[in-house]
Amino acid sequence: MLITHRRGTANLDGSTPGRNDEARTWDRVQQLLAADGPLTAADLASRLGLTPAAVRRHLDQLAAEGSIEEREPVVAGGRGRPARAYVLSQAGHAGMSSDYADVATAALRFLAEHTGVDAVAEFARERSAALERRYATQLPSTGNNVRDRAEALASALSADGFAASIRPGETGLPVAGVQLCQGHCPVLHVAAEFPVFCDAETEVFSRLLGVPVERRTTLGAGQHVCTTFIPIDALARPTTSTTNNASEGSIA
Repeated sequence: MLITHRRGTANLDGSTPGRNDEARTWDRVQQLLAADGPLTAADLASRLGLTPAAVRRHLDQLAAEGSIEEREPVVAGGRGRPARAYVLSQAGHAGMSSDYADVATAALRFLAEHTGVDAVAEFARERSAALERRYATQLPSTGNNVRDRAEALASALSADGFAASIRPGETGLPVAGVQLCQGHCPVLHVAAEFPVFCDAETEVFSRLLGVPVERRTTLGAGQHVCTTFIPIDALARPTTSTTNNASEGSIA
């Protein structure tokens, strides 16, 4: 007896004849695009140990179902036709999100309507304060080495499902820095409707790193990645007050 499955049919034991490997590959492709996108078929092939042709077949299937989309074509060596690059789409992010996302958004909408938007902002600050207390214990005491602390923060965020990484900052800026990129947001549904969650998170990053950071793009606003600019040449402020502030549940 067979049970209908999103990507084929499944046996009563939950297995999918001939499709398990494909489903795992699709999941892996989406995880890589969330963490490091935009990526080309050649990029993905080298990471997955597959041929570019095989990867393109998977990409075509994911594109057909709306889980990925083309973004920022890449020109290899500046010659020839640009290779198609892909990122996770909004639908793809939604598919990776918690099943409770809609419930959480509805609960916050109810809170805003019956108590006021200030109550939602206060909840966002309380949630961010809890994350700040936990992340503060995971960041190294590196004094003014902002980049090391940023790398540690990215690792902590990735462990919580944000697919975070540190990438080179934009060139030509008056201040040298790096970009903290978050390729996935576990609370995307909430952040898209209530941007105050992104604002509170950005303030936490600034306090944890000891420098003023700037949020450039967000998944909630429709971009394919959240990016935060971190100046690495700025003199880091003492971070001893970070835990104290967070323990009081306040966001400056």
